[in-house]
Parts: sequence; structure tokens; C-alpha cells
Amino acid sequence: MVSLDLWSMLFVFLLSTFLGLEVIRGVSKLLHTPLMSLTNAISAIAVVGSIIIAGEQKTGLTTVLGTVAVAASMTNIVSGFLITDRMLRMFKKQEPQR
Repeated sequence: MVSLDLWSMLFVFLLSTFLGLEVIRGVSKLLHTPLMSLTNAISAIAVVGSIIIAGEQKTGLTTVLGTVAVAASMTNIVSGFLITDRMLRMFKKQEPQR
């Protein structure tokens, strides 16, 4: 049987997901790059937390979930930096071709 606390946490997670999507959609394109940098910083905090959880090795489940969280957060960070770099290259002036 699933406890009420789990359902409450799931509801908050889903609500925050939809709210986050709406906030991101409302951001102007000029503010997108600083926003990406901020989300990379938040993901870095998530990496530290998930490394701690995976390293404790209390149960096999927490180790696996911590490892998955490390992989997901690192993927998010690397992707964010790649996208930010690509966007910044779009704003650089093109050198004249000879």
C-alpha cells in the first residue's frame, strides 16, 4: 500500500514540473542563456547530492537511484553547456572571408 506522503510528494513533483514548463516558456530569448547557466548551477547541486546518496550505499536501491541521478544530472549539465555555447556562437560576429 502506498502511503499518503508518497502521493503528496508525487503531486508536488508533477505540479512543479508543469509550473516550471510554463515559466520557461515565458522567458524571452535574450534571457535564455543566463537561465541555462542558472539551471546548470542547480544541476551541479543535484550532482553533489546524488553522489552523496550513491556513495552511502545504505541499500542497493539507493545506490542504483543515486547513480542514475548522477548520470541524469551530468547529462543535463553537459547538454546545457553545449546549448549555451552554441547560442553564444550565434551572436559572435563573422570574420570576413578572404
